[in-house]
Amino acid sequence: MEPNKSDALGTKSIGSLLVQQAVPASIGILVMSLNILVDTIFVGNWIGPIAIAAINVVLPVSFFIAALGMAIGIGGSSMISRALGAGNNEHALHTFGNQISVTLILTITMVALGLTFVDEIIPAFGGKGDIFDPAKIYYQIVLYGVPVLAFCMMGNTVIRAEGNPKFAMIAMIIPSVGNLLLDYLLINILDWGMYGAAWATTASYFFCFGYILWYFLSRHSQLKPALGHLSLKAKILREMGALGFVTLARQAVVSVTYLIINNILFNLGGETSVTVYAIIGRMLMFALFPVLGVTQGFLPIAGYNYGAEKYQRVRESINKAIFYASAMALVIFLLIMAFPTAIVSVFTDDAEIVSSTPHAMRWVFAAVPIVGIQLIGSAYFQAIGKATPALLLTLTRQGFFFIPLVLILSKMYGEMGVWFSFPLADLLSTIITGYFLNREIRKTLINS
Repeated sequence: MEPNKSDALGTKSIGSLLVQQAVPASIGILVMSLNILVDTIFVGNWIGPIAIAAINVVLPVSFFIAALGMAIGIGGSSMISRALGAGNNEHALHTFGNQISVTLILTITMVALGLTFVDEIIPAFGGKGDIFDPAKIYYQIVLYGVPVLAFCMMGNTVIRAEGNPKFAMIAMIIPSVGNLLLDYLLINILDWGMYGAAWATTASYFFCFGYILWYFLSRHSQLKPALGHLSLKAKILREMGALGFVTLARQAVVSVTYLIINNILFNLGGETSVTVYAIIGRMLMFALFPVLGVTQGFLPIAGYNYGAEKYQRVRESINKAIFYASAMALVIFLLIMAFPTAIVSVFTDDAEIVSSTPHAMRWVFAAVPIVGIQLIGSAYFQAIGKATPALLLTLTRQGFFFIPLVLILSKMYGEMGVWFSFPLADLLSTIITGYFLNREIRKTLINS
């Protein structure tokens, strides 16, 4: 990559940059989401509905450890984007070196703890009854590959911060395609069951790692840290930790949410209700891919231009990102409202699950058209290095609103109370985020 490749973030039109950044990010997220979706379809049809619930129990644990890598990546990438915007390449190299060191230390520690307390963790996340044994099989094998996944998530955000979204997209596509091919071989052909599903997932992480390692060793990356850049520096760690904690806290709350909902639904409706939530959760990951892609594409644009003090371009990036995200969220909403039964039928032919899931899915997606405001708003504060408001706004939906709502409404309305909680949390968090984002724009981007 040419040394000044990232300069385009401060010169090209915002609309073109958002397309350039968001389309590859969206495609990458789409393929990754399709991987999760098709993986669930394969598991549901080739192993059984209980296997879907088992994987749903394990996901928040492995995702949390992988989120360490994402948190380090996004926290450091915000610093890298702003350093490149300010022309401080040495600071960018020190930041990247510290990202590598911290990822290695934290993920290995978390995996060791995760394997030590496996029999306590799985039941705590809803892996009870018939779900426990397949969940334990999947959990133990997948956990071995999670440090590699953490490096992939960290590296992917850095690639995007350098202004190379196409390489970041390929890095997300490789493990997804690899996982699906291995799923077919190990589950359908070799009949390895849950072992096959787990090994397919773990092997796919290594495919991704190999590609990302090649990228940083190649001419395409301007970040070539020396050994001295790997030594931990307190100032970098503090800022990276503050910004990365936003992402980590978000994933921690997601994991706690899975824990709470899986246990509530298991107590209310047993394995069937947990499976219903597993299918809806997969659709949430899959259907929102273009909105998440716009959010990912927005981060380096806002961070670079803020670092370069081009505040009008920052305002324009906020407005266009919200518009694009909201328009695509509306399309997603309409499709979910129109075809919920057809969607559920792809996952399983179990009559009880097919009849129970569509109504719940409609409620879960009811407020999706407005989530773009919440996602872009919280991402903006993270992009410009303001960790405290980024953290608080990130936690509004699931931490401050959703968890209390689901605990209260599930007692009042049973399973329907769980589904009601989703749109209510979306609405409340969007109102709060919109208020603080507007205030920040008026204070910093207009009056500066």
